[in-house]
Amino acid sequence: MLAIYRKEMRSYFINPIGYVYLGVFLVFSALLFCYTTLNAGTYSTSTYFTFLIISFVILIPILTMRLFAEERKLRTEQLLLTAPVTITGMVLGKYLAALTIYVGGILVSCVNFIPLYIIGAAERAGEDMSLTHIGPVTGEIVGSLFAVILLGAALIAVGTLISALTENQLSAAIITIGVIAVMILLNVFNRLTDSDGQPLIGSYAVRFVLDWISVMSRFGNFSNGIFDYAALFYYLSITFVFLFLTVRVYEKRRWG
Repeated sequence: MLAIYRKEMRSYFINPIGYVYLGVFLVFSALLFCYTTLNAGTYSTSTYFTFLIISFVILIPILTMRLFAEERKLRTEQLLLTAPVTITGMVLGKYLAALTIYVGGILVSCVNFIPLYIIGAAERAGEDMSLTHIGPVTGEIVGSLFAVILLGAALIAVGTLISALTENQLSAAIITIGVIAVMILLNVFNRLTDSDGQPLIGSYAVRFVLDWISVMSRFGNFSNGIFDYAALFYYLSITFVFLFLTVRVYEKRRWG
């Protein structure tokens, strides 16, 4: 597994994909933070994280589209299948490489919060802290970051399976964009109301199913600084299921 992991990490930076992903992500996150938080004159980061998650519809496929589709394109898939490594190790090696790039980008983007703390410290210097709270809420930021990492891990697993099922990177990217868009935006659609304030989807059962499928519906508690064990289990379950299915796809190809 480590050999596959190192190979994938090198390939992200031998090819421009790693640089493109990190560059686009860091520039976009910085501009987004300036617009939704700094320019808005607020310490709340909920809008920032919401739009950041929506951007994953495009960003995550950049990371995952090449994982297995490129192997099939270059006709190196059989070398992987006959290599002295288990199928599970091969899948985990590729998945963890993509996850490392993703988490690295998230951690580097934390520099966006530094101006928020500087502004908060400057404002606190002239305020009576017994009367008001001034500055960002660290618990909310940390909770949101943790949730974003969990959500990204699940979406990367989804992209990994799609890459394993397709024969070229473009197809993998397009299908992954569609699937992730549905998983993220279902929560938005589920909360639309008509002019009378009634849900557009009248059936409670349908709303419940859509809410369960949407990965955004479990983000709220973390963004409020509350550790949600049910949400943790949900994201880890999605990750496990899609990685398991990817392993099954390649076990079938190896022995089929």
